[in-house]
Amino acid sequence: MLRLTNVKLPLDHSSSALKQEVIRKLELQEGELLDFSVFKRSYDARKSDDIFLIYSLDVELTAPAHKRCLAQFAGNDSVRPSPDMSYKYVADKPANFPQAQQLRPVIIGFGPCGILAALLLAQMGLKPIVIERGQDVRQRTKDTWGLWRDRELNEESNVQYGEGGAGTFSDGKLYTQIKDPKFYGRKVLTEFVKAGAPEEILFVSKPHIGTFKLVKMMENIRAEIIALGGEIRFGEKLAHLNIEDQQVTGLTLNSGEVINTQHVILAIGHSARDTFQSLLESGVYIEAKPFSVGLRIEHPQSVIDKARFGVNAGNEILGAADYKLVHHCQDGRNVYSFCMCPGGTVVAAASEPGKLVINGMSEYSRNERNANSAIVVDINPAQDYPQHPLAGIDLQRQLEEKAFLMGGENYNAPAQLVGDFLAGKASEKIGSVQPSYKPGVTLSDLSQLLPDFAVKALREAIPEFNKQIKGFSMYDAVLTGVETRTSSPVCIKRDKDSFISINTKGLYPAGEGAGYAGGILSAGVDGIKVAEALALDLLGQARGNVIKN
Repeated sequence: MLRLTNVKLPLDHSSSALKQEVIRKLELQEGELLDFSVFKRSYDARKSDDIFLIYSLDVELTAPAHKRCLAQFAGNDSVRPSPDMSYKYVADKPANFPQAQQLRPVIIGFGPCGILAALLLAQMGLKPIVIERGQDVRQRTKDTWGLWRDRELNEESNVQYGEGGAGTFSDGKLYTQIKDPKFYGRKVLTEFVKAGAPEEILFVSKPHIGTFKLVKMMENIRAEIIALGGEIRFGEKLAHLNIEDQQVTGLTLNSGEVINTQHVILAIGHSARDTFQSLLESGVYIEAKPFSVGLRIEHPQSVIDKARFGVNAGNEILGAADYKLVHHCQDGRNVYSFCMCPGGTVVAAASEPGKLVINGMSEYSRNERNANSAIVVDINPAQDYPQHPLAGIDLQRQLEEKAFLMGGENYNAPAQLVGDFLAGKASEKIGSVQPSYKPGVTLSDLSQLLPDFAVKALREAIPEFNKQIKGFSMYDAVLTGVETRTSSPVCIKRDKDSFISINTKGLYPAGEGAGYAGGILSAGVDGIKVAEALALDLLGQARGNVIKN
């Protein structure tokens, strides 16, 4: 197979045009093209009146044509052998692998990172035990709606905690900018498709799933893990990590039960604040890391579609338009869009009582009235808060508590029109853009919510973003606060080769919560990496024990 890239065609090209373009580009004769498939499809919308599609294709040719093309296009990066993207397991369980409980790996957390780690370990026959403080995805969905509809927060089963992790209630984005030379991302996407995700996530440039499809997909992956000997325990929470001589020996659950193990993957997500505190008290090395805070901005999706696609707005292939924006402020701060949700809603994402935090979510169809995105300002521990490993969490809590108070102490979110925010006055009534946040909003002055440096940065950035997205600073667009969970405010340091904590043997910090991922796909990839490292170490120990005995 040959990988042919940078094949450009008009947005409205005919069904036969792609085949003809392959023949033209590779200068093929009749009968030399046997088959081809789309590996990736993206679009270039820099000129809204001249949008075109860009394809990468895997092409099958006759043997003579294949050989000729390799020679003819040698040195041409757009024509090269298709890489082998199939996943290769680093190890298989030996026939005499001991079944003692203390050799079973334990995974704490069942978000994207924990799910892929558990799946991979189960596929290698290592029968992982998963501890998840939240509930299974269907019960968790009911609990989450309890906050959105009835203002009732379940502290252990919500947008942040439970099967699927925080990404379950998001846009379900499945793309990342991480380097992936071993095609781990392909393994993640392939497993998702096998579990029921749309096959298009394998080839569209910005794949997403949406909450409803994620629910069934999570259930199917869970079923496979269990069928392979894994164990998943919902509603159970890590109370204490048991460590002796800087080696993990097990963990104690809230129930008092002790699980003995020397191999623990820590995939707790970015919001397990009490677990971060417990780990720090146990002596695990943790340090503060940069993160961002800000607001959600909502526009009519039609405004974004028109700004990005012009006369092509509404095209089925293009779908609802998204955007990615960055502004470098005069004072050195950075403001950027984060977790943009086309045709989505702003949702309540609190996990602690008396605190309010928001997030964005889209369903697979992306057909809601508004587009929303976080507009956030970077926070740096070196200049913005005290030098303590958990000081970033303290800052998050302060902002979330203030948002709760400003909203009316009933999980309403404080909101303001963009025009009023830029003019420095509180909003008194909603305009043409209806806020999507549930349970509801309370009009406020958001400059009283965020730190002064963040307010200044946002007021500088929003008019600049309007130069890229016409209508971005429209007066009636709605800002809602507060967005604080952009990423983990801590990093649980690990060795770059072994993936083991730098001061706690047997502990594998992983995913977003540990500071090593930023989204569903990158978290899943990190889960695969740590699972591989753990498997090699565990199987090495097991073989050593067998030889000794």
